[in-house]
Formats: sequence, structure tokens, C-alpha cells
Amino acid sequence: MLAKIGIEGVNSTLATAIRTMVVLVMAWIMVFVSGTYSGITDISRKSWIFIILSGLATGGSWLCYYKALQVGEASKVVPIDKMSVVLALILAFIFLHEQFTWKSAIGSILITVGTLFMVL
Repeated sequence: MLAKIGIEGVNSTLATAIRTMVVLVMAWIMVFVSGTYSGITDISRKSWIFIILSGLATGGSWLCYYKALQVGEASKVVPIDKMSVVLALILAFIFLHEQFTWKSAIGSILITVGTLFMVL
């Protein structure tokens, strides 16, 4: 809701950049408040690579989400965005070899059916 109202009359890419700056500032405030900044030197090369890739994926996702919100109805964009939960479960099963339980299978089916019901 906040994003849909906020991007009215604003370029979606600019809005995403502003949102990202707010998140960046909040995250660094939490790092300093929690005193975890000293751990930055302990991060392995592999972790740096995957954290950066995750950031790129998140940035791309936010850019697409804001553009979709700008041109579409929030009631249709938001449910499609939430399908990322199902995608994350499938990717965790394939690449991380996590268990895909009956509970997660039923939840994924319900999310998918619910999303289709809302957007069609």
C-alpha cells in the first residue's frame, strides 16, 4: 500500500533507489546498535560472493516490483510477488537439498491456487 501510493507520479526506478537508501541506512543503524560491525572482517570470500549475488537479485526484484506496481493494480501485483515463497521452497529443495515436506507442498499448492484465484 505504501509503495503503491508513494510511486504515484514518481519514476519507479528512482522510487526503488530511494527505498533502497532507506533500507541501507536502517540496516547499518542496526549493525551499529547491535555491535555486530566487527564481524565484517570475518566474512569469507564465498559468503561475500553470495551476499552480493543476493543483493543483486533483491535489487532486480525490487525494480521489477515497483515497475509492476506503477503500471498494475496492487491487488494483482502483490499476490504474484508472494509467489516467490513457492519459488524459494522449490529452489531450496533443488539446490540446498532441503526437505520438501507434505506441509510445505500443501502450503505451496495453496499459495499458488490462491494467487491464481486472486489474479485471474
